[in-house]
Amino acid sequence: MTLKLRSVGTSDRGLIRSGNQDAMHSGAWLVAVADGMGGMAAGDLASRIAIDAVAPLDVETPEDALVAALQTGIELATARIHQAVEEDRERQGMGTTLTALLFSRTGSCLALAHVGDSRAYLFRDSILKQVTRDDTFVQMLVDQGVISPEEASSHPRRAVVTQALQGEQVSPSYATMVPRVGDRWLLCSDGLSNVVRPDTLTEVLRETPDRDACARRLIDLALRAGGPDNITVLIADVVDE
Repeated sequence: MTLKLRSVGTSDRGLIRSGNQDAMHSGAWLVAVADGMGGMAAGDLASRIAIDAVAPLDVETPEDALVAALQTGIELATARIHQAVEEDRERQGMGTTLTALLFSRTGSCLALAHVGDSRAYLFRDSILKQVTRDDTFVQMLVDQGVISPEEASSHPRRAVVTQALQGEQVSPSYATMVPRVGDRWLLCSDGLSNVVRPDTLTEVLRETPDRDACARRLIDLALRAGGPDNITVLIADVVDE
């Protein structure tokens, strides 16, 4: 049995923003979502730099080199963002989230890298699990027991990110997992996760097997919920070929 990753991605500006600061990569070995911040032009640039830095990882990679490859990609993104800020001081403060999943050449392992508040969810055996942890002020309050997860979803400071790729030292989280046939991964920017409930995400992922239709349906739901932010959705299925 040879497991493969099959992915599609789509992005929408939303109903409020004048442009789209999200960027993504949907490939055979690598899927990634980045959500830029720090002003229109700078946010666009930061997210694109991050995706361009990790995109070359979309190649056959040995299991024992997955995390190191992602680390190298993030280090390159950090250096390039730092250089971009040095070239134009008005870009000071620009940054981007990054959530990336890299599949091994044998299909026996995958690695996940994450910084910021974009998310990776795993839909397995009809159960949806948020695999990444938000690098946000409200998540810190939840971890400390100050507020509940329900209160976090409507907290006025829920958009405050505590860590992002901004050209300085950063501490991304990394994880490795063993994929299974039938696994479905959802990577998204907070334009989806902030406005569409997890139970709704679960329903759509379960009832819409076609990847393109699933991604489009999730975008539509975010738009119906007001589309206050850019929305990026990436669906990746683990299949047996």
